[in-house]
Amino acid sequence: MQGKVVVITGASRGIGAAAVRQFAAAGARVAALARSGSAIEALAGQIGAQVMPIVCDVSSWPQTSAAMEAVSAKWGRIDVLVNNAGQIEPIARIADAAPQDWAQAVQVNLAGPFHAIRAVLPHMKAAGGGTIINVSSGAATSPYEGWSAYCAAKAGVLMLTRSLHLEEGPAIRALGLSPGTVATDMQRRISASGINPVSGLAWEDHIPTEWPARALVWMCGVEADPWLGQDVRLRDEDIRRKVGLMA
Repeated sequence: MQGKVVVITGASRGIGAAAVRQFAAAGARVAALARSGSAIEALAGQIGAQVMPIVCDVSSWPQTSAAMEAVSAKWGRIDVLVNNAGQIEPIARIADAAPQDWAQAVQVNLAGPFHAIRAVLPHMKAAGGGTIINVSSGAATSPYEGWSAYCAAKAGVLMLTRSLHLEEGPAIRALGLSPGTVATDMQRRISASGINPVSGLAWEDHIPTEWPARALVWMCGVEADPWLGQDVRLRDEDIRRKVGLMA
């Protein structure tokens, strides 16, 4: 990753913040996008000048497009996009979910990745290629009670990954990462909801944020090419061995 330029959305906490640290440690210059300016500025302050904090709500096309232009203007290229921004709310059964909350979840979780992809593609194609990784979920293929908005959106993200691979591969490497359950604030909110079996998992059952962050860096290399157009599942022990998470 030495000298590469990486854009990470949802970079203020959880998997996103861990990914900023991992890519920076691997030598990349990282644009950290999030709605919370104070959080990403603090993160950039801890790491150094190779991190560029940008306040951006990916549910907004103008904000997302402007963010990609700013990265390209500063560093002249964009090599990797990690679409990590997302939300679990509303956690509610379909009969009880507020329509505006349901629609907003789809806007963030599905339209957000599309906005980032659409905005970054001209930069990557002009440079001859790049890697786009969408953070997916087991919810993309399995329904969970109370998560209809999240499941529907993540299923859409998986199809977005497949569509991107069909239309722009192999020059644009399109992959998804399904990390399993990760020890983040999102899991605390899931636990507090008590709605489905995921809420009943013990905290020690969740993997640390460093694991998916390391997987994201690994996915930028040719060893991950067999998974182009599909999700890499971090629950798979073979994948964990390839990433170096287990012997």
